Amino acid sequence: MQETRQSAMPRMMIFALILISMCGPTGMNIILPSISSYQVAFETDYATAQLTLTFYLAAVAIAQLIYGPLSDRFGRLPIIYFGLSGFVVGSVLCLLAQSVEMLLVGRIVQAFGGCAGMVMGRAMVRDKYSAEQATSVIAYMTMAIVLAPTLGPALGGVLEDFYGWRSSYVFVVVMGTLVLLVVSRSLQETLPVNRRQTTHFKGMIKSFGYLLGNAKFNAYAFMVAFSTSAYFAFLGGSSYVLIDLMGATASELGLYFVEVSAFYILGNYLTARLSTRFGVNRLIALGTVLCLSGASMMVFYGYTAEHTHFTFIAMMSVIAFGNGFCVSSGMASAIGADPARVGAASGLAGFMQIGFGSLATLIVGSLFTVFPDTSMPLLLTVFGCCAISLFSFAFGQWWAHRGDRVLA
Repeated sequence: MQETRQSAMPRMMIFALILISMCGPTGMNIILPSISSYQVAFETDYATAQLTLTFYLAAVAIAQLIYGPLSDRFGRLPIIYFGLSGFVVGSVLCLLAQSVEMLLVGRIVQAFGGCAGMVMGRAMVRDKYSAEQATSVIAYMTMAIVLAPTLGPALGGVLEDFYGWRSSYVFVVVMGTLVLLVVSRSLQETLPVNRRQTTHFKGMIKSFGYLLGNAKFNAYAFMVAFSTSAYFAFLGGSSYVLIDLMGATASELGLYFVEVSAFYILGNYLTARLSTRFGVNRLIALGTVLCLSGASMMVFYGYTAEHTHFTFIAMMSVIAFGNGFCVSSGMASAIGADPARVGAASGLAGFMQIGFGSLATLIVGSLFTVFPDTSMPLLLTVFGCCAISLFSFAFGQWWAHRGDRVLA
């Protein structure tokens, strides 16, 4: 059955979707340079201070499961307004926090609110475009959105140095308020009443069960989850590998992050330009093969003890470049695998992406406590994620095609 293609979104509306999608990542990353300051401010240890990141990720993962089904029933705009309001309120709670417990509560509220834009941005694009068109639009959006986690820590570091840790929350409060204003003037509902789910919340949760039984959704969602997990593993272990094991400086590490992100942006740019010409599946196949190739070379250099700053970042850049081809393509395809459950698919796919990524960082950190003198825990985790990503896509495609033949 051919998809119905609706009229294209105005540019201002796409700009508004980019802004709402940037709120969550900005809130997550801008505080990274301030975690050590929380120890001093609240007289706590680093493990407790780091919960400001851990709880944020957990809240984002869980919230995506809730927002998707709710938006399928009530529409996209009410969820966006609720989420952005919560994002601002949570940021204010963090700004005014007098204890680490209050700060953690504020972070949970902030994450739960900021997550709404991440889910609804993808869902609203998929409401308006076919799979190939949505891939192109989401790829362009991703190029802009990725600036948030790339530049967020740098901005947070400057604010921390000059004005203290609370200044980051001042910035986020102002940002959230301005985005709310833009949304009120630029966004329109993309899910007509006649396409909304009429079941109760219990029935909407059952949508996840239907999606997990959908071969196409599984092929794309698991591929995205494990491809992204390779990058999350890099985020979780690169500081230890580059600084503690290889002797790099913190400023060098920051520049390396920018380089890796640049390759990810380049991959998304090419995806946006090529998706309608070559098709989604070919781009995903290319991206997953590139990721596994980069990860294989990374393990090879690590095994032969020839790893340097250059080889480590060069191979990670290859993986990021491959992610640029397969993540946005796979996410668009996963969201559109069941046209009746677009919101639920966006939420579940996003939950898997963040949840699996968080697990990858936990695995890397745990392995480094057992094997502290080698980079292999990170390298093997990245390799495993890339290998499972390629397998998930290949097996899922076979499963989907086999199902089509049986039905025929």
